Amino acid sequence: MQSKLLLVGCLASVLAVPSYADTIRAALNQDLRSSQPGVNRDGNSDTVMAHVAEGLVSYDRGGNVQPLLAETYAVSEDGLTYTFKLREGVKFHNGETMTSADVKWSFDYYLDPETNWYCLEEVDGTNGLKIVSYDTPDDQTFTITIDKPDAMFIDTLARTDCGGTAILHETSLNPDGTWNKPIGTGPFMFGEWKRGQSVQFDKFDDYQSRSDESDGFVGKKDPMVDSIVFMAIPDAATVKIALESGDLDVATIQESDVEEIRANPGLEVGLAWTPVRNTFILQTRDPVLQDVRIRQALAISLNYEELVASVTEGLGKVNNSPVYDTSNFYTEVQQQGFEYNPDKARELLAEAGYNGEEIVVMCNKRAAVPSFNMSVLAQQMWQAVGLNVRLEVLDWPTQLDKYRSGDHMMQATTYSSRFDVASGFEQISGNKDDQPRKVWENPDALELIDQALATLDPAKRQPLFDELHKMILHDVPIIITHNDVSPIAYSTEIKGMDPWTSPMVLWNLSRGE
Repeated sequence: MQSKLLLVGCLASVLAVPSYADTIRAALNQDLRSSQPGVNRDGNSDTVMAHVAEGLVSYDRGGNVQPLLAETYAVSEDGLTYTFKLREGVKFHNGETMTSADVKWSFDYYLDPETNWYCLEEVDGTNGLKIVSYDTPDDQTFTITIDKPDAMFIDTLARTDCGGTAILHETSLNPDGTWNKPIGTGPFMFGEWKRGQSVQFDKFDDYQSRSDESDGFVGKKDPMVDSIVFMAIPDAATVKIALESGDLDVATIQESDVEEIRANPGLEVGLAWTPVRNTFILQTRDPVLQDVRIRQALAISLNYEELVASVTEGLGKVNNSPVYDTSNFYTEVQQQGFEYNPDKARELLAEAGYNGEEIVVMCNKRAAVPSFNMSVLAQQMWQAVGLNVRLEVLDWPTQLDKYRSGDHMMQATTYSSRFDVASGFEQISGNKDDQPRKVWENPDALELIDQALATLDPAKRQPLFDELHKMILHDVPIIITHNDVSPIAYSTEIKGMDPWTSPMVLWNLSRGE
């Protein structure tokens, strides 16, 4: 009874029910970091803001880049110029019609270092590629010229962690140039944000949906309800109670709650298989962890079958590779992972002269994220071979800031979806002097990644991915345990739910019959 009263109080403070009869209430395990697409972002912000703001291109379910606000796009024969033909009649939430001038304004905004766009380094020459110019030949045409052919440029524009390079209206900024709120083209408009509690999106009546079949982040995206409210509820037990009481309509849940919730006649459960990677990352410049033998000992001390089965309630499967297990590039090579061998781990520690130095692993307790539970189990396995491991439990924003600055020894963290495998390798790799958040900086690996990024030919890419997989198992800058399986629970009143890699996509959903 006490927990129910606490829940009622929590929800009352979070949600002032809108004056709409048609509302979907969904739970997030953490509040948005920002309402700026691709700026000060995390995985929650990426998915939620996709309801409000859209880019020229985005991903279908297969991870292929497809037009979204662009009707079509073409690449010049030399691979340097991309020409986007815009869809006609697309409206911003303020009623203005989108033109190429708005696209240009958005690129000006993202490429301004003051914006602090998450993906600026991908297109300003830091990581090799540089946008050299962009132009507006007419109201419905936008062109971008890059300095050298790069097969992954279009993928960068689509990436969710780049905010989908969303096209925004200039009134998203205040007159003094500071951020106000996103004025986008999506099926919902940004409404009231009660920081730390909830954010409400309202139906955009003038939304111009594509007519082709809904497919991931592209195709038909209709707003079927008057509003959606994302509620920040970090505690998994509170989420479960709210679902069962009818105070929540949609939520990602813990694997341990799947069977119980499936038994509830008012709830359904779907599974979303994702490229998200659950990991322990290691700071290879740390005085202790710079010894590869200690990193290797950490990796082979873990019983992955036991660990993954425990944190996923048997729903997940081990994958030690950066190549996600539903990728076409996931072969017998990628199935070869770390061998659980505690005796060998002890030998490696002795060879390295390890003398009980403390190893600190940062983790968090966000709902439906395995960071803490993974860390507790791993700590026990590491201690069993003589490693002195201490857990440091942080709130997620603090942990994310420390990840970005490289200010950690180890972290239990997740990497957001990268549908392209080469992009997934690049996500964790790079020079730490330039990008402190990067994990792997082996120059030979970086060269192979560059080769993979330069081509989309599967026959040329597969051997590169195979070699990179073997190299990362040797270097151990990261210990990948498994790809995410995200159980999503939802009320039987919600119609149209079709979970996929991003289970919190709520367009095309309705209530009732």
